[in-house]
Amino acid sequence: MKTTTLVSESKSIIRFADCDPFQHLNNARYIDYFLNAREDHLMQDHGFNLYELAREKGLAWHTTRNQIAYLRPASVMETVTIQSCIIQWNKRSLRVEMRMWNNTMTLLKALIWSDFTHVNIKEQRSIDHNEELNAFFKPLVNILPAEHVSFEERLAFLKNKTALELDHPFSQFYNPLETKLAIAV
Repeated sequence: MKTTTLVSESKSIIRFADCDPFQHLNNARYIDYFLNAREDHLMQDHGFNLYELAREKGLAWHTTRNQIAYLRPASVMETVTIQSCIIQWNKRSLRVEMRMWNNTMTLLKALIWSDFTHVNIKEQRSIDHNEELNAFFKPLVNILPAEHVSFEERLAFLKNKTALELDHPFSQFYNPLETKLAIAV
């Protein structure tokens, strides 16, 4: 039995090689930091190994769209906190929201919505999520309130918030007493 949360979180250090001449994280590298953190989150909180699934069953997800807002620079050797959660799930795709905060989670640096389509690697085509994946991931979806339907609406809400003001970065969207889920792994 693995205990997990709806919102995953980890720390990363902004590396010199990923920065521009101003010693800020290069815009293109934000996506790498977000995706690497999400992969780590899947392993640490959900016991879910994307690479094992690809190798053993030939299943994966293909990135189909990214919407990103850069709010404040992430600087060389700065420790940042990255959070991620699934905000939409359907039979063939999912949307993940990821946020980059400063180390103390008082300043939001970037927000991204990434859309992923489920694919069969061998057949090189999109496919529906199977029953096992639906059972595993569907309970982990954080459905956003109706007033946060678009990326712009969501960004406007989060832009000047801190994690402390939100009590928990996703506290508006779920009951904190119900954030722990027990799932078999």
